[in-house]
Amino acid sequence: MKNIGKIGVTFLLVIAGAFVAVWTYSNFFEKQQVVTVTESQPIKYATYAADSDAKLPDLTFAAEKSIHTVVHIATQSVRGGGWSSGNPFFDEFFGLRNQQPQIAQGYGSGVILTEDGYIVTNNHVIENAQKIKVILNDKREFEAKLIGADPSTDIALLKVEAKNLPFLTYGDSNNLKLGEWVLAVGNPFNLTSTVTAGIVSAMGRNLRINEDAYSIESFIQTDAAVNPGNSGGALVNQQGNLVGINTAIASRTGSFTGYSFAVPVSIVQKVIADLKEFGEVQRALLGVQIGDVNAEIAKELDLVKVEGVYIGGVPDNGAAKDAGIKEGDVIIQVDKDQIKTTAELQEKISQYRPGDEVSVVVIRDNEKKQFDVTLRNKHGDTNIVRDKMQVLGAEFELVTEELKEKLGIRNGIQIVNLDNGILKTSGMKKGFIITYVNKSPINEVKDLRREIEKSGRILFEGIYPDGEEEYFLFEIDD
Repeated sequence: MKNIGKIGVTFLLVIAGAFVAVWTYSNFFEKQQVVTVTESQPIKYATYAADSDAKLPDLTFAAEKSIHTVVHIATQSVRGGGWSSGNPFFDEFFGLRNQQPQIAQGYGSGVILTEDGYIVTNNHVIENAQKIKVILNDKREFEAKLIGADPSTDIALLKVEAKNLPFLTYGDSNNLKLGEWVLAVGNPFNLTSTVTAGIVSAMGRNLRINEDAYSIESFIQTDAAVNPGNSGGALVNQQGNLVGINTAIASRTGSFTGYSFAVPVSIVQKVIADLKEFGEVQRALLGVQIGDVNAEIAKELDLVKVEGVYIGGVPDNGAAKDAGIKEGDVIIQVDKDQIKTTAELQEKISQYRPGDEVSVVVIRDNEKKQFDVTLRNKHGDTNIVRDKMQVLGAEFELVTEELKEKLGIRNGIQIVNLDNGILKTSGMKKGFIITYVNKSPINEVKDLRREIEKSGRILFEGIYPDGEEEYFLFEIDD
């Protein structure tokens, strides 16, 4: 008990000492200052419900629907290879060389449009190709035939012999909205069946990258990743419908850096229909020289808005002049559709054929005037423009390797059927093998098509199966 009493006294002394220490520190040592910082404006917080109904777009349906309809395209072309007269001194004097041609390969994408094998791609994917191979998503391979191509829109149409193929249906590119989600489907860097997503970031872009005299550029701009190999692939909406053909990227490196561009399906659909029916696009022309309205023009003409298409010239015998449209007019509407830029005007007119009539509204002297214009073709009339290959009146096929070896030739296409046309009239006979046209080697029908597009005097050289060599010279009008 004695020890317990001592412990209790010691405990009480410790407690008392602690109180004394706290009281001494609080009264004789410097106190720490506490500063309260207040905001002049209260902080605002965004509150999100834990079970919000907001959802990200579901693109899985569109991806699954389109991935099987986009094909891988592999091309092979012959580059180089000169023409020789057979006389080395003559060749040396004129700089002619009988050089061995080089084989070049290219790659791209395409989109199946019909179950029986019509495929759309870019013209630059298959341009100058002698062989075109199509690889489906299920790894099947087909040799493709070129039906036709249109450099002015960079669109080409291929055909493979197949049935029951999956295909994409056309959507409506005119109803695309800024910010709308889209998918780019293709084969970048030879990586087959690749899908990327982005939004529509602009419409009606004119990049001036197409050097064709009748070029039409009204691209859909997106931020979906597109790289080399994607050209000719599909741009699809959330419903999995085709709204564009991926064609170009804006890049200083050659790879994707944020923006890609697609030909809208409003243009593609018309081009494909013409190539299937006529072998050549029936390009309708308004017959005006145009430019975008800028601030200076708007001020000079006292326009309310800085938009529309300024007419800088109206050529004689053109559709616009005959309808009453004048230089200095500003086009603001075509068939009830508002026109704000030259790209929009080109896209709209490209959907028509020569002979179609359109209603054009212009501003002249601060007043709106309407004109009915009958569109014309590049020749200034309303006739259908036929593929120049048709004027030849012949069918061709590739020369077999055995026949090439027998005749001692490296290239050529052979006439297998000859109807009424320029070739028959010139004296050419069935079986003739065309080896050179205008001194350029002919390896496939595509080469012949390319050369006869150059209107004027055409030189055909070749050989018959019995070894008799011939040449023919004639003119093809534009």
